[in-house]
Amino acid sequence: MAAPPPPPPPPRHQSLALPFSPSPTPLMKLLAISLLCSLFFLLGSYTKYSTTISPPLQAPHLSSPSRCLPLPVNFTSTHQSAPPPWSPLDFEPHHSISLPPPREKTAHFLPSCPKKYTNYCPCQDLSRQKRFAIERFFHRERHCPETHERLRCLVPRPVGYRNPFPWPKSRDYAWFKNVPFPRLILYKKTQNWVKLEGDRFFFPGGGTSFPMGAKGYVDLIKRVVPLRSGAIRTVLDVGCGVASLGASLLDLNIITMSIAPVDIHEAQVQFALERGLPAMLGILSTYRLPYPSRSFDMAHCSRCLVPWTNYDGQYLMEIDRVLRPGGYWVLSGPPISWRTSYKGWEREAKELENEQIGLEDLAKRLCWKKIAERGPIAVWRKPTNHVHCIQKLKAWKSSKLCAQGNPDAGWYTELETCITPLPKVNDVHDTSGGTLEKWPKRLNAAPPRTRSEMAEGIATKTFNEDNQLWRKRVSYYEIILKSLARRKYRNVIDMNAGLGGFAAALAKYPVWVMNVVPYDAKNNTLGIIYERGLIGTYMNWCEAFSTYPRTYDLVHANGLFSTYMHKCDILDILLEIYRILRPGGALIIRDHVDIIVKVKDMVDRMRWNGKVFHSENGPYHSQKVLLVDNSEHISS
Repeated sequence: MAAPPPPPPPPRHQSLALPFSPSPTPLMKLLAISLLCSLFFLLGSYTKYSTTISPPLQAPHLSSPSRCLPLPVNFTSTHQSAPPPWSPLDFEPHHSISLPPPREKTAHFLPSCPKKYTNYCPCQDLSRQKRFAIERFFHRERHCPETHERLRCLVPRPVGYRNPFPWPKSRDYAWFKNVPFPRLILYKKTQNWVKLEGDRFFFPGGGTSFPMGAKGYVDLIKRVVPLRSGAIRTVLDVGCGVASLGASLLDLNIITMSIAPVDIHEAQVQFALERGLPAMLGILSTYRLPYPSRSFDMAHCSRCLVPWTNYDGQYLMEIDRVLRPGGYWVLSGPPISWRTSYKGWEREAKELENEQIGLEDLAKRLCWKKIAERGPIAVWRKPTNHVHCIQKLKAWKSSKLCAQGNPDAGWYTELETCITPLPKVNDVHDTSGGTLEKWPKRLNAAPPRTRSEMAEGIATKTFNEDNQLWRKRVSYYEIILKSLARRKYRNVIDMNAGLGGFAAALAKYPVWVMNVVPYDAKNNTLGIIYERGLIGTYMNWCEAFSTYPRTYDLVHANGLFSTYMHKCDILDILLEIYRILRPGGALIIRDHVDIIVKVKDMVDRMRWNGKVFHSENGPYHSQKVLLVDNSEHISS
């Protein structure tokens, strides 16, 4: 019988074998992942509803979240509502952590100047005049102190100073203690310039050539010059006294730039400004007057003691330069009416006769036409163009046209013995430089100079937009400066006037504006300002202005400190503003926020209560407004 087969070998690792060991299926993996996701979802939901989440940050004035978060100018919580643009800005820190006590600020305040500087005029200082030659009265020109000679103190007010009388009462009265100079009363006692009545001055309206009052004198001029027509708007009065002529011409809507030097008459320009009348220190001596060519519709001299025919006629040639084409020159006093007045003047008749002959000949060589001599006055008229004049000058060979140079230059520009040429015309009947509108339309009509090369082609559209912009800005000023809306100001100076839009926007107020254009401005716009029927002057604000202390109610500076930041120390400019601003006046500075912050620190050192506002453009515009209102608390 056959043997049985051997048994199979036992399986390896049999002792580790499980009775049932299936491999994982995909369904089981999916189930495990689902359980884990559910667990984490429940955990996340619990955390969300048990923890406070802050809302997204956004700008306080935007309706939807913004990717960028602007720094709030008030440094307050972003959840607060936006303040109105006329609310004063708060640049102070608001930390919750206590800081060391600040150092005493009084140590940084600027000191007051000694009392002897109460009526200090830096560039017309009598003590400095002695250093300069008296020939041609050069010592009475502008001679400003060097940098190391400048005062770094606050010019004080006189003892007993009071706010000036409001306009129009100020035209007739001024407080004696504001302008304590009685010498003028003694010198001009018989001419009715000014009288002292108790604690105040009274201005009867008299003058050297019109002791009975300027009204009758102006009536005499009206018989020859069309003062009521609207064609005469800007007048230059040389040797103005207390500006009685300018006060009278205001009744005819004529604005007068009255000029006189610091001389023995003592503070006649200060009297004029205290009355609320346009005036500045000035003299015909060595330099041109600080005005562009073709500025004034009429020029006037009433016994102003200017030697018109001396120095080859340079002074009358300067009057010719600043007169508009077709403008008038009115002269009274020696030598006019010498036949009936030489005894009263204590002059020799023959000497006066020769003086008038020389004057008549000089006016003829300027191509002026004498249109009248009546009583105490004589009137000449400048031609409307130089077509015929050029032909006459070739024949006479006695005078010549200026061959080169800028006719509008007027800042430390020496006088020349030549006739300033008028712009060329296409027809003999045209007016050089273009015809102006009559006042008041002239104020807002685009002047001919806006299209000239001097102004680099400022378009009519740009001019009109500038007018609209300043009307908007002045409306905003009315909100933040209540005294403006209440018509409390009279004398206003715009330190960087541009096209004169600020002054034009103030036309509804009883103010006059001295429009200042920096002499080195990129666009020389002062000629445009005069063509609008406004007045102004060239200036370098690194020097002092040609006026007395406390002569302006409102000072406006748009972009001025940005312009001068790298030219001179802006603290000197602020000290000059302090000098010319009346104690109850106001200062408006409009500039970039970085400049405003720097100026604000200096204003604080001057003990002024300055407040920073957004401009009318709102909180996100870089331009801000610094307001100093010394008359009352700032509105908020």
